[in-house]
Formats: sequence, structure tokens, C-alpha cells
Amino acid sequence: MEHVEQRMKELHDLLHEYGHAYYVLDEPIVSDAVYDQYLRELLELEEQYPSLILPDSPTQRVGGKPLEGFQKVRHRTPMLSLSNAFSTEDLKEFDRRIRELVGEDFRYVCELKIDGLAVSLLYEDGKLVRGATRGDGTIGEDITANIRTIRSIPLRLKKNVTLEVRGEAYMPKSSFQALNEARKEQQLELFANPRNAAAGSLRQLDPQIAASRQLSVFIYGLGNPEELGIQSHSEALEYMKDLGFSMNRETTICETIGEVETFIQTWTEKRQELPYEIDGIVIKVDRYDQQEELGFTAKSPRFATAYKFPAEEVVTELLDIEWTVGRTGVVTPTAILKAVQVAGTTVRRASLHNVDLIQEKDVRIGDTVIIRKAGDIIPEVVSVIDKERKADSEPYVMPTHCPVCDSDLVRIEEEVALRCVNPTCPAQITEGIRHFASRNAMNIDGLGEKVVEQLFQNQLIHDVADLYTLTVEQLIELDRMGTKSAENLVKAIAVTKENSLEKLLFGLGIRHIGEKAARLLAEEFGTLDALIAASREQVTAVHEIGDKMADSLVTYFEQPETVELMHKLKNAGVNTSYLGQRIDKEAVADHPFFGKTIVLTGKLEQMGRNEAKEQLLAKGAKVSGSVSKKTDLVIAGEDAGSKLDKATELGIEVWTEQQMMDALAD
Repeated sequence: MEHVEQRMKELHDLLHEYGHAYYVLDEPIVSDAVYDQYLRELLELEEQYPSLILPDSPTQRVGGKPLEGFQKVRHRTPMLSLSNAFSTEDLKEFDRRIRELVGEDFRYVCELKIDGLAVSLLYEDGKLVRGATRGDGTIGEDITANIRTIRSIPLRLKKNVTLEVRGEAYMPKSSFQALNEARKEQQLELFANPRNAAAGSLRQLDPQIAASRQLSVFIYGLGNPEELGIQSHSEALEYMKDLGFSMNRETTICETIGEVETFIQTWTEKRQELPYEIDGIVIKVDRYDQQEELGFTAKSPRFATAYKFPAEEVVTELLDIEWTVGRTGVVTPTAILKAVQVAGTTVRRASLHNVDLIQEKDVRIGDTVIIRKAGDIIPEVVSVIDKERKADSEPYVMPTHCPVCDSDLVRIEEEVALRCVNPTCPAQITEGIRHFASRNAMNIDGLGEKVVEQLFQNQLIHDVADLYTLTVEQLIELDRMGTKSAENLVKAIAVTKENSLEKLLFGLGIRHIGEKAARLLAEEFGTLDALIAASREQVTAVHEIGDKMADSLVTYFEQPETVELMHKLKNAGVNTSYLGQRIDKEAVADHPFFGKTIVLTGKLEQMGRNEAKEQLLAKGAKVSGSVSKKTDLVIAGEDAGSKLDKATELGIEVWTEQQMMDALAD
């Protein structure tokens, strides 16, 4: 038995080495015949000795029964989306903001923006334990079984480290072409582009199907660099390459925004030569301490942006203009078009944005128009080709009544939108419920547009609180709603009763109150009752909450309909308290860290930097990424560098990690 185990280990190591050379480095070191021979030998041994099969065996990339569904998982570090730049002016403005905050001593890392599906991979002691989709950035779906089928993803790393990495799973152009040719022969609907094909493949419940799609991946981010003593993004890329990950070779470092523009121009011209699709260039500030200093908005990091390639423009005919009502009553125009291909997809509808745009461009029914996909995503009408306009064409007449409830439309001063102000408008109610159920709000799985419309039409719901009274018996009466789906929806709704207050606040759809504002308010006031009781002055006293937000919030909670809705939500058992970490200011007012601006530098031995930051925040400190005259205290771990030098130069107090630990324990 010992010699069998030894031989299986030899085969494991050889096959991992050969696979890495072939799928990651694209430099085969043995023929396919030799690889297949060793793989068959390992398979035969595993059939004879199943107790010796290892989880990271090359034979275990595909196996097991199809899944019943995907489980939800929480990312260790949120996966934020990037802001976009569409022109050199946007890039220069991005560069100006960086220089304004961190000075001149920085550089950029430029990477190709792979057109695929963002994934997160978790390794423990060097072994792959989980693969997940991005989801809403905080919660994704566990797709480990499908991730294991991608041969460029190592099942075990070259070092026994625990880490989380981010990457882009994609379908090479050759795989996409082969897949569509096979589907055409089977008379199946063709995929519009490689991105859709990759996303569809990773969300297959049967790993065998995912394996057949021949996906690949490029890793581009490290989730916990500080814990590994890594100081910059470029250093992290080299570290991940050394661990055996598949990295994109076209990454470069740029010292100036001019060099960034040259890199962009090069790949704008050469993008078609690549064996995979890209839709832009990602630009990041390299050093992590500068990234931390620049910080984040509610949705994206300030230290990075994605330049999107110029959109493809095509000509088609505008057949009609359709008006839809949003949750705030805004009535939005949409162009109905003669079907046309744009950037790999069939487009029949495009945005017209607002009344002013229709008037400025003199858009009319029957016009020949130019459309494009803004950022390669949202189709929009760019302009009208006047010389092709028909002789009997007439200017478009704007609507005066709501297309859903027929109430008068109004145009509020300083706004470009038409608005339905009828609070009982069915469209506003259903759109509001859809927003309440959306991922970034209460996140109710299975409550899509069609289900919401049916629930409202059947008078099962009149507001968001009614969702919590729904029963399986009521739901199975809806079209295409089986018992299992009904049970899952009732469970999904019940789970959201435990959400933290900021999710509820954002879900209510209060005008001007976005995700970030909802979180700040929930953290400050703690409970819904305290927020409702707060005066306008108390609300504006919260950092980053302005007058418009405060006015909107106070006005919303004064409405009788809102008071009734809050009662219904509480009676349904919906949580109305903030569940995140709050600072008890009275309890920590005497702590030496309270009110201090503190900078962490160097490698900490007793806890990770993120944990140290959280504990300092809990004591009422403000943790900054850079040393300045406003810094009160610097905590220096091992190998502290320029931040420690600057603190000494400015005469700022410096503590050791042990002094910090002693103070936290006190």
C-alpha cells in the first residue's frame, strides 16, 4: 500500500506541474499523449484505492451530482465595482484628484479589463476551498464545483498559505466559437457574446456542463495583502504569479497619466488580436498605503478607475417612444427600435434619458437614428440623421398624463424629468417593491418583476410590509409558481426580517437616501425610532448628510402613510435596529485612542491590520492611511518605512504594537 500511495503522490505532482505549464504559462513541457498516459494511470489507481483519493487530485476537477441550487456566501473583503472613464478628459480628472490627495510621488498599474465574470477564490493552507461569484459585492453565490472545472485555476498553491484572490473568469474566443457552432448544430439559441457564455456556464447546476465550456481565468487582486506583508499591487501580482495563478501578461506600470493614455491607445488598436475579449483598461494606484489614503465611495474605490473603449455606433429606425414610471414617479422615455446588432447583442430598445434630450435632438417617430451602447452596456440614442427624415414627419408631442394611472404629469422646478405625483400610482408602488427586494436593499431572492406585478394585480400586496404576510397557499395560485418556488420565496422573505437597519432604510426608497447615506444614518442613530424622532438639525449633523437628504428624510417620516407603513413592518417582525458595530461614545470617552487620528505602519505580529483598524475604530479613533500634521499617533510594527520617518520628522508620537495591544486590552 505504501508504494501505491507514493506513486499516486508522484503522479499528483507531475500532473499539477504539467497542467500549470500548459494552462497557466501556455508553455507545454510534455506532449498531450504523456499527460493522458499519467492521468489514466492515476485514474486506475484511484479506482482500486478510493480511500487514497485527494481533494486536490487532477482527476477531481469535475465530479459529483448536479447541484439543486447555489448557496449564498459572504466575501471576506467586499468586491466593489469600479467607476468608469470614457475619455482622456475623464482620465485627467481622475489623475488630478489623485495628485490633490497624495501628491506627486505615486505610480499607476494598468491592466487589460477582461470581459467576463468576476469571481472570488478562497484558499486555506494552499488548497482551494471555495469559489464564488461577485453577487452584490458583499454576498455572492458558491460556485466551487464549477470553478474547479477551470484548469487554469490551481487546486493547490505552491505555498501553504491562506488567502482570498479575485479574478475574471472568461471564455476564450476559440471556445466561444466552438460552443456556438455546436449549439447551431443542435438548433439551440446562440450565445450573443463570450461574456454571456462565460456567465451562463458558471451558473450551470451541472459541473459537467461547465467543464465542457472550456473556460479560463486571469487573477488580478489579492484580498488580504497587509496580512502577508505586501506593500503594493504590483508586488501582489508577482506574489500571486509565484503561487501558481494565471496572470495576464499585458499588465504594465505607468509613471504618468500620459503613459496611461499611450497604453490605452495601444490596446484600443490591438484588442482584436487578443485570443479573448477585453472591454477596457483598469488603472490603479500601485501602493496600498496610498490606496488606503484615497479611500472609497459607497460603490467604488477612489484609487482605481476603468477606462471603457469607445462604444460601437450603428444606424437604425426609431419606431416609437414608450414611457415608464419609476418608484419616485419619474416618467422616463425609451426608444423602441427596429432590431439591430450592437456590440454583439440584439438591441430593440434604447434610452432617451429625459424630455430635454428629446427636444434638444428633435427626436421624432420614424426617424433614422444613431445608437450606441454607453460603456458597452446601456443602449442610448446618440443623434438623428436629419437628411433621412421623411417629408411628413412631425415634432414629437410630450405626454401630459401618467401612462399608468392617467394622473396629470408635472415638471418640478430645476428638474429635467416629468413626474407623476399620484402616491397611489400602481407603477410607483410596484417599482418601489422591486427596489425594496433588490440585492443592495433587502435582497429577496425570487421576487422578480413578473411576480411583483402578479402580486399587486391580485391585490395580495399594497406596500412592502404586505410581503411579510404572504403564504405558500397564496403564491401557488400565481402563474408559473410551483410549491417549491413558493416555499423558497416565503423563506427568502422571512430571512430579510433579520437584516440590519441600513438595508431597510435603503429599501424604503426615500428620495436622496442612497446606500452610503442609509448606512451612515443607521450607524449614527442605531434604531429606526431614534431616526424618526431626530430633528433636521440632528440629521444634518451626521457626517456627509446634506440639507437635501435631511429634508427628504424628515418629510418622508412625517407622512401619515409612512407612519402606518412603519407600524406594519414592526408588527411583521422586521428588525429596525443597526446590527453593525457602533461606538459607545460615553463608554470609550476616556480611552487614550478616543478622538485620535491614528496611522498604522509596518507589519503587525499579533493581529491583522484590518482587525487592528476595527478595534481602534471601536475605541473612537479615526484610522488614516497617511501621516500628516493632523496625525496624533503612529503605531509602528516591524519593517516600518517612510510613514515612521515622516512621523519622526513631524515630531508625532510613535507607539509599538505591544503598546497598542496593552491599551486595547485596558
